[in-house]
Amino acid sequence: MANKRSSGWLIKSILVVCVISFLGLSIAPLLGNAFQRSPVGAEAEGQTDLSNDEEQLLRDQAKGFELVLQREPGNQTALRSLMDIRLQLGEIEAVIPHLEKFAELNQDTGDYSVLLAQVKQQTGDREGAAQTYRTLLEANPGNLNALQGLVALLLQENRPTAAVSLLQDTLKLAPEANEAKPGTIDESSVQLILGQVYTEQKRYDEAVSVYDEVQEKNAQDFRPVLAKAIVFKTEGKDNGVYEPLFEQAMALAPDQYKDQIQQMANATNAPDSAAPVEGTSAPADAPVPAVE
Repeated sequence: MANKRSSGWLIKSILVVCVISFLGLSIAPLLGNAFQRSPVGAEAEGQTDLSNDEEQLLRDQAKGFELVLQREPGNQTALRSLMDIRLQLGEIEAVIPHLEKFAELNQDTGDYSVLLAQVKQQTGDREGAAQTYRTLLEANPGNLNALQGLVALLLQENRPTAAVSLLQDTLKLAPEANEAKPGTIDESSVQLILGQVYTEQKRYDEAVSVYDEVQEKNAQDFRPVLAKAIVFKTEGKDNGVYEPLFEQAMALAPDQYKDQIQQMANATNAPDSAAPVEGTSAPADAPVPAVE
C-alpha cells in the first residue's frame, strides 16, 4: 500500500503539515494570507483515521523499509516510502531524519530542504527551520521558495524589520549575482514579496512604491498592477481608484489567473478582503508577457 501511495508523498506531506506549497510557487506573500496561517503540524502528531489493522500493516511495512535502509542508506525509493508511511501514521517528527537524508542526496534542488524547514517549523523547531532556510539561501540567494519561507517565519515571530532587511539584502546582491549568472535572483519577484511585507505592516505608500518599480520594468506584468489594486482596496479607497486596476490586471494576466482576479475584485471591502480564497493565489513566477 505504501508503494502505491508513495508517488504522491511530497504533496501529501505538504498537506499534512499545512505548509505553503513549493510545487507551483505561489505569491501568497503578495496575494494570500499564508503568513497568518496557524501551525498545526505538531498538533496533528499521532492523530490518524486508520483502523488498527491498517496501522499495523503500515508499521510492518515501515520495518521492512527500515531494513532496506540499513543495507542501502541511499535508497531513495525506500526513503520516500518510509516518509509516506510516517506521515500516514501522523508521526511528523519521525519524518525529519529521513527528509534530512533525502535533502542531502538531492542537493541539486532546494525543494527538499525547503520542505525540511517547513516540517521543522510545524513541529516547533523554528530555530532549526530558520537555519535550514539560511543555509539554502547562502548557497542560492535567489531561491524564492526558501526566501518566502524564511520571510513567513520571521513575520510569524513578529520580526518584520528582519524580514524587510532580508529582502533588501537579497536585492542588493542581485546585480552582481545576475551578472555572474543571469537569472540567479528574480528581482521583480523579490520586490513583490517585499511589497507584501510592507502591506502587512500597513506601510501602504512604500508597498505601492515598490509595485510601481516592478511595473516600470515591464508594463505587461499583471502582478504589480493587481497588487496595487489590492492595496488600495485594503486601504478602503474609493472603488474608482482600484477597480480600473483590477480590470487592467485582468487584461494583462494569462487566462489561468483571470478567474482568481475576478474573485478578488468582487470580494467585500472589509479590511481583510484583499486576501483571496485559499488556493487561488497566482504564481510569483507566473509567465509575464514580454514588452513589445
